[in-house]
Order: sequence, then structure tokens, then C-alpha cells
Amino acid sequence: MTTDPVPAGRIADPWGPRTPFGRGASWPARVDQYLAEDHSTDDVDRWVQTASNLHSNGDAMELAVRNGRLVGVRGMARDRVNRGRLDPKDLYGWQAIGSPDRLTTPLIRKDGSLREADWDTAMARITERTHALLDGPGPSSIGFYTSGQLFLEEYYALAVLARGGLGTKHLDGNTRLCTATAGEALKESFGCDGQPGSYTDVDHADTIALFGHNMAETQGVLWSRVLDRLAGPEPPVLLCVDPRPGPVSDAATVHLQPHPGTNLALMNGLLHEVIAHGWTDPSYVEAHVVGFDRLAQQVALFPAEAAAAATGVPAEQIRTAARLLGQAGRLLSTVLQGFYQSHQATAAAVQVNNLHLIRGMLGRPGCGVLQMNGQPTAQNTRECGADGDLPGFRNWANPRHVEELAKVWNVPADRIPHDGPPTHLMQMIRLAEEGTLRMLWISGTNPAVSLPELERIRAVLGQERLFLVVQDLFPTETTEFADVVLPAAGWGEKSGTFTNADRTVHLSLKAVEPPGQARPDLDIFLDFAHRMDLRDASDAPLLPWHGPEDVFEAWKACSRGRPCDYSGLTYTLLRDRGGIQWPCTSGQPDGTERLYTQGDFRSRPEDCETYGRDLLTGNSFDEEAYRSLNPDGKAVLRTAPYVPPPEQPDADYPLWLITGRTLYQFHTRTRTGRVPELRSAAPDMWIELSEPDAAAAGIGEGDLAEVATRRGTVRARVRVTGIRQGVVFLPFHYGYWDAPEAAGHHRAANELTPTSWDPASKQPLFKTGAARITPVARHSGPAPAPTTAASRPEPGPDGKDIRTTATGPS
Repeated sequence: MTTDPVPAGRIADPWGPRTPFGRGASWPARVDQYLAEDHSTDDVDRWVQTASNLHSNGDAMELAVRNGRLVGVRGMARDRVNRGRLDPKDLYGWQAIGSPDRLTTPLIRKDGSLREADWDTAMARITERTHALLDGPGPSSIGFYTSGQLFLEEYYALAVLARGGLGTKHLDGNTRLCTATAGEALKESFGCDGQPGSYTDVDHADTIALFGHNMAETQGVLWSRVLDRLAGPEPPVLLCVDPRPGPVSDAATVHLQPHPGTNLALMNGLLHEVIAHGWTDPSYVEAHVVGFDRLAQQVALFPAEAAAAATGVPAEQIRTAARLLGQAGRLLSTVLQGFYQSHQATAAAVQVNNLHLIRGMLGRPGCGVLQMNGQPTAQNTRECGADGDLPGFRNWANPRHVEELAKVWNVPADRIPHDGPPTHLMQMIRLAEEGTLRMLWISGTNPAVSLPELERIRAVLGQERLFLVVQDLFPTETTEFADVVLPAAGWGEKSGTFTNADRTVHLSLKAVEPPGQARPDLDIFLDFAHRMDLRDASDAPLLPWHGPEDVFEAWKACSRGRPCDYSGLTYTLLRDRGGIQWPCTSGQPDGTERLYTQGDFRSRPEDCETYGRDLLTGNSFDEEAYRSLNPDGKAVLRTAPYVPPPEQPDADYPLWLITGRTLYQFHTRTRTGRVPELRSAAPDMWIELSEPDAAAAGIGEGDLAEVATRRGTVRARVRVTGIRQGVVFLPFHYGYWDAPEAAGHHRAANELTPTSWDPASKQPLFKTGAARITPVARHSGPAPAPTTAASRPEPGPDGKDIRTTATGPS
């Protein structure tokens, strides 16, 4: 085991020192630690168990507490996920909860302004409005929009409250923006949500393919694991699919840079080559899969030349990539926002599943699919029914599943809305815009920066007829529109569990007290349920719990027998052992590393989470159609024809617009923007442009420019990179809470993005749209963009590396 005790250089070296290991060996431990200035381990009163809350990797760590304050973190060497490693957001992000501008008291709107109030006044205002709406237009006038960053216990309480108590189907999470496509793709292929693979597949794979997944920036510790394999004996080969270059493409054997919106065409081309060359496993397909003939017919239309014409990727590169995938002995594939937030999102993501199914690459070490998450508790949102699903991966269209859930909650089945699919967020916004949705309760998310077409979103949130409740840690762009603001406790200030992208459940324990009157989200939801006097069929309190462990025990009962079975887990077990993967039962007390090891899919018509959708139109299939297709519960090869994106570059808007994350910031920066190390590493908005496109526009590195679409404009300084020609990239993190006064709405990337979503997953398509760029002013010096990852600059015209003078890490 190695130790990196004071990683002061971890902004410039985000992935830390290498600990090489070979295929099939155990990943060596390396403990990362960071303590506030003038503190040492001798100063720490106690270390408190938790895991990362600023990305989806689930890095296990301990919080250092001294005199009732957080003073640092260190990784947990025993944990299966990170073996002690922490990424920059883990190392420094904990400082945010100590920021002086935390929300510490409830606020209510009076005479047009938010004013301090006590909890009774604030909650009375909410319950009075709720009762009035229930007595008037009914439950369909009330909606809830939550996060991917609360705890499992909080999501489950919210799902019981909303669906079983109030009876509204308007409940969704901001995972709708992030990984709704991941869940939908898994359901379409395997009949149920839940990652088939495990992070340990990195240790065994001979080929790793990253489809639209900038792992180096979104999951830095997992990328460290890949780097350690690459540095050891028998390194894997890598395929990178991304219009932007960066550390992943540097390490890749093949880098494909498709035009935005053409992922399905690319996948069809790759699958065509794999099938045409016989790189399939017919015995596995025969035993465990349906739909092969239809898939073969669909991809027959996309030989490499046709895929090249649609994507702009040379045909020979497509053939080379297909050979790499088709001849892999142990293939691991990961997928993220490059596919999920782009045109035909679910259809493209499903083709990655199809690749593994036709090759029989599932359920064995090194053979797996990870349809990744982007947030620390995105998986819990989906499991607990705090998004467009029913709790426990139950099928809303299956009356037996609804009755089973009603029995768990002891409520009449007709109280749980199931006459149609639960309402996705973008439809909730439309209902609010039309005036049908009259109350919206937002917890732990900031839609006034994160949703598409922000001018429209501000207009919707600002309507007088919409009663808006916002529950958060800090004042945000969204709290500005609220009628009631509720101050929430943060990570480290409350206890609960959360599950990462490979199904590993961690326990996070309270380390310090929240500031002022701030309360845990769970306490707020339970208080509301009590004030509303929500009761079950026995006239007992519907939410009878007194703390997170009570809720966890109730969740275990709800999940028992379902694919996401937590029944074998306890707080004590998680405290003693660290992260454990579900399903964990009395028969599988150590958890389950990989799913579907025997082709045992949860896809029987009686058991599946969905009957599926048409991937082109989004229309739902019924039980009869599904039973006809898949009576024996096999995996399904879903297909769809490729159609070009509806908004194409033209003479007025000649560039493709894409948005995305950066290594040092998270979502709308409400936390990472308040951390000195992370703020200085990526202090402001920037625009990425290729060298040919910059030259054509008369723009140089660091110049101020304006990007415009048919929705709005953004102004920022330009970083000239190796991004694909014809594509402009904007990080989506930057809003207005810390922008200069009177700067106007010209900083957030979502001023530009269209109101459109994938027909199957209902995920907004942030990486689809046409833009133009024009110079505004000359500036000396580089753009305020990081130089360590995909935003690194191209060398200047004299060949000198601009990184030596760039703002941010160097």
C-alpha cells in the first residue's frame, strides 16, 4: 500500500501516482489524504465514514473532525471501489459545507421579497397550499422534482409521500438530465434497471471501450484504475468515442470523433462489421437472446462506408474499431453523457448492450457493460421510485406490481397513480407552463441553470400562479423564484446510504451539526407528512419513521425479492465492511459482483420493469406485445433506424453545439464553486473551438467571443483545442450566483440548448443543436480553462505550449 498524505499537487496531477498491476491481479491500495492548512492527523478528534458526493464513482472516505468542524478527508484502503484513492473533488470539495453563505433559516416570500421565517410558519404555508390544491384541482396539480445527490432514505420517503400519500404521479429527479437513458437502456435490453458489470471488470478486461464517456474527468478514481492497468503487464487496449481529445484518447488505441448526433449511425456501423465478420457467439445468442435477425437486418444498412458518410468518421477507422471490439477476449464497455444527452440517445446506448449480447460478453470477469451514472445517488433515485419508476424496479403497467407495492405501503392500490407512465420532468415543466401544475417542490437541484432553454425556464418558474418550494444548502438561481425556501443539511451533516454506479452501497454517517436551523432532507419530508396527516389503510401514519435507519429497514422490505434487493444489508454491516454491492440477501450475504452470470435476466413478462418502447417514437408496448416477443425472459436486442438530427448546421449557424462537464466542477457549482482549490482550477466559463474554426472566425486563444443559437447567446473567452472541426463545446456548470452584477444572462450554456428530449428515456438532448461564433474583443493570455484534461490548449503557432501560462492548473 502506498500513501499520498498531502496531495498539494492534485489539481495539476488529478489522478495521482501510479500503482501498476496486471490482468487478474488485485488493485493495490493507495491512501489519499488532505487536511486543512495547519492540521495534522494528530489534531483529528475522530474520523467519520462516508463516500464521495460530487460524482458517481462512490469513493469511500473518512471525514476528519476537530472541535465539531470538518478539517479534512482520507480515503479508505479497504473499500472495493477506490482502495483509498480520492479525486480532486473528493479531496477539496468537503470545504463547501463550511461556506459562510449557507442557508440557515427558512425564507418565505412576502411583498415580492424573500424574508426570514421560522419552520412552523414556512411549513404551514406549504401545507395550507397543498391542502387547498388537493381539495381543488387534486393531486395532479402538485409535483416534486428532486436530485441525484440525496440519500436513499430521503428518496424513498419522498416516493411514499408523493405516490402513496398525496397520490400524484408528478415526481422526477434531476437524473432525468443525467442518466435517465442509462436506466432506460438497461430496461430495454435486460428487462430491468441495474448495472450488469462491476468496476473490477477493469482488472480483468483486455479491451475497454468508452462510448461518450470522458472517464478521466467524470470518474477520476476509476480512470486511475485504468491507468494502473495500462502501466502494468498485459495492459488492455482502449477505444475512445468522443469528439473531444483528452487523456482518454491519449491512452486509446483507436479514437473515433463522430459528428454530434450520429452515435446510432456509428454503433450500427460497428455492429454491421462485427456481425459480417462472424465475431459473434451464436450459442449464447440462441440460449439467452431474442431479436438477432431483426438487428442483423437493421445494421445491414450500415456498412462502414455508410456509417462514415453519416458520422464523418473514416470507414477504415470504423473497421479498425470493430475489429478491436469483435476480437476482444474480455470486453468492458462504459457509456455516459456523450451518448445519453445526444440525438437518439436510448437507441444508441442500447446498441452497446447489443454488442455485448451478440458477443456473449456478460457475467464474467472483464466482460461487462456499465451504463454509467453521473451523480452520487442517481441509482437510488431510480431504485426508490423518486423518478419515473415505481419503487423496487416495479412495472407501473403491471397491476400485480402495483398491488404488491400497495401491500408494502398498506394503501389502496388505486391511490398509487398507474393509469399511465409517471410524469417526466420536461412534461412537468410543460404542465406548469400551461397552468395545470400549480405547486412544484424542488429539492437539491438547480433547474434555473441546469435545464435547457433557460429563458423559458425562468419564465415558467417565475409565474405567480406556480407555488414554488425550494429545499437546498445555498441560495441559488432557483431559490430566487421560490415562494418558500427550506434550508437543508448537507453531506457530513446527516446520516444515510447511497449507491454508486456499479451497485455498491455505502453508509454515510453524520460528522458535524448543520448550521443554524438547517435540517436533513429526510426530517423535512417526514415533518411535511406528519403535518399533512398522511395515513395508511389502517389509519396509522403512512410515514411512521423517526430516522434514517428506520427508513432503511422499510426500504429493505420494499426491495425484498426485487432485482435491487437490499434485504441482507444493515447499517452495522456497512459500517463494519464498507461498500457492498446489491443484490445482497441472506443467500448472498457478501453482495453480488456481477449480474446475469448464467443469462438469468429479470425479463420475464411477469417480472420485468417495463414492456419496452419503440426507440424511434417512444411509444410503449403492452404486455401482450412483450409476451409475444419475449415469453421466456431472455435479453432483447432492440433496434431503431438512424435518422439525422432535426437541427443541422447551416449557413446561419454553421457549428454543432455540445455541452458537458469538466474535471474540477460539479453541476451548477453550488458547492464546488465555493471551494478555493476547485474554483481557481476552473474559475469561469470558456468556449472550446478547433484551430481551423477559430482561424476562420478570426478568433485566437483567450479572445472574448459570442456563441449564439436560435435560443440565446453566451459570451466567454475561447480555448483553442483539438476538438473535432465544426464542433463548439461549452461547460454547463456556470450560472449567475457568482457572476458580476449586471452581467445579464450570457454565461450559462443552457441559454443555448433546445427544449427537446429522447422519445424513449425523456432525457433532454443537450448535445444537439446548431450554433455560430463571432469575435467580441481581443484579449492577451489564455482562456480561464483547465489545461490538464479535454480543455487543454493546442500549441500556439510558434509551437510553444500555452499550458505554461494558462489560467488554472498547469
